[in-house]
Amino acid sequence: MPPAESSSQKVVVLGGGIAGLTAARELARKGHSVTVLESGDRWGGLGTWFNWRGHALDQFYHCQMPSDADLLELIRDLGLGDSLYWKPTRMGFVVGGRRYAFNGPMDLLRFNPLTFPERIRFGVISLLLRRLGLGKDLDRTRIEDWLVSCYGRAVWQKILRPLFTSKFGPAAGDMPALYIWERLGREKNTVSRGYLRGGLKLFLDTLVDDLRNRKVDLRLETRVDRIHETGRTLQIDAGSTRIEADWCVSTLPLPVLRHCLGDTPLAQRIKSPDVPYQGVVNAMFFLRRPLDNFYWAPVVDSGTEFDGIVEMTELVETSHYGGHHVAYVMKYCDRSSALFQEDSERIAARWKGQLLALYPDLNLQPSDVVDVQVFKAPFVEPAYPLGYSELKPLIHDGQSRIFLATSAQVYPKITAWNSSVRLAKEVAGTLLAHMETGMVERTPERVPATVQV
Repeated sequence: MPPAESSSQKVVVLGGGIAGLTAARELARKGHSVTVLESGDRWGGLGTWFNWRGHALDQFYHCQMPSDADLLELIRDLGLGDSLYWKPTRMGFVVGGRRYAFNGPMDLLRFNPLTFPERIRFGVISLLLRRLGLGKDLDRTRIEDWLVSCYGRAVWQKILRPLFTSKFGPAAGDMPALYIWERLGREKNTVSRGYLRGGLKLFLDTLVDDLRNRKVDLRLETRVDRIHETGRTLQIDAGSTRIEADWCVSTLPLPVLRHCLGDTPLAQRIKSPDVPYQGVVNAMFFLRRPLDNFYWAPVVDSGTEFDGIVEMTELVETSHYGGHHVAYVMKYCDRSSALFQEDSERIAARWKGQLLALYPDLNLQPSDVVDVQVFKAPFVEPAYPLGYSELKPLIHDGQSRIFLATSAQVYPKITAWNSSVRLAKEVAGTLLAHMETGMVERTPERVPATVQV
């Protein structure tokens, strides 16, 4: 066995989102010297915030779920448990320009886009769907094939296909059914959701203060250009700055990491599958009046470019938004698409008209829209291929000094802050074990393709 490394070592964490900050905290708690490099001007990644008329608001919609055990533990550990509250929320559905409640048996019976027999089958199968996946190799089963076998072709074509296509594009039906099976365990139509008073800024400020108290070196607006491995150290180039470290934890999206590795030997050793990522265009509407008071409503075949509405003030008090009601609308798309590249003001103006047109009975006027803020993110979630459990990157390749904690590794769990916190803790624990023994701790990194109880 190789000799143990020195007790305190230098680790550079790439990316200042929740995974990077959590990993940094775990490593600093054990007395290691940690530096976090974030290319943006704020911490949080997708979970960051912006200033709007004196209010610190979330750029993208965000909440806590009762099943988010790892994230809730971190919130409590940071002393923010008393700032977290829970509220029951409901779901809607917009199909063909008509709006429906979608929260229970009576709502389903009134859901006219499906025939009466299709509604009955939809309700029964939805109750049993988690059990129907047990014992099946859902990692190698197409979403379309599995859901058609369960719900029938008509329900897939009318409702389910548009939903998956809106999130992952034309190839959505080819993704593993394991993705939706895992999602069923986290999300329901009617559920209590949690939110921190003070929003993401409170959480991030508290976490960053905790890291500073642990002597973590935090650097914003520091974009990594190249990563080199030279013997027992790493050299990380960021602009004109070169940082030397014993270890590196990368939370960067895989395409960004590949660019940083370039044609170095590291690029050959670190497994990085070339999976496509979906980005998102997200518009935040500040309204004088509420909409339907549904926290989440998919939008299908209704003449809109956006394909979902999150009415955030169904969960968050309007006082958080200066007395306004807030709705997020979003479109997932490739970062190279025309929509993603389009000017934000043009998107805001066009989507404003589309949103108002969905609510003719509310007699909403253009003056009821106080403001629209548009935000974009190029890397939200990979579009996973079949058999991805065997393709996803390892935490560590067994040889290099880089450990990976990326969104492409949380599969089959849902891409969310809770999954990122769990993965960051696992990666930090694996690295700590390696530091102590000189060997990689062999932790399970892949779930069985066959779903078990």
